Amino acid sequence: MTVVKSDIGGNISRLESKYSSNPSRFNYLYSLVQAEVETKTSKSSSSCTNGLLWLTRAMDFLVELFRNLSQYQDQSMSHACNDAYSKTLKKWHGWLASSSFSVAIKLAPDRKKFMEVIGAEGDSYGDMEKFCTNFSPILEQIHKFLASVGLDNMKAS
Repeated sequence: MTVVKSDIGGNISRLESKYSSNPSRFNYLYSLVQAEVETKTSKSSSSCTNGLLWLTRAMDFLVELFRNLSQYQDQSMSHACNDAYSKTLKKWHGWLASSSFSVAIKLAPDRKKFMEVIGAEGDSYGDMEKFCTNFSPILEQIHKFLASVGLDNMKAS
């Protein structure tokens, strides 16, 4: 999972760096993308657009994983992860990334340990459902925006 954490962190850092370069111009994520579309750099693997796209896809995966965990409380962690992966990231990954994901799932903690790690106190399943309900429309809007500028279909490079 270190590779995934590093990848997500790198995408966040890329966006933060671009924002910091001109906070008034890049006060919205969409303005970062628009600037790259204008300079024809949005499809670069090191672009902020690519970073936003993959962060959004990672969040799609987490939303689907949390949805599985909250709706199917008897489902194993590996089943919940595999189902979320097949619904979100799999179509965007090539053979190597898919194989890496399969290995990572084997190293993931069991469901009980995962719930402990994320701080399962109170109504954690209710909190997961609330998160999914509230965050899904935001992700949908980001996907719509990226699609409107022709950038929601980029595969891993």
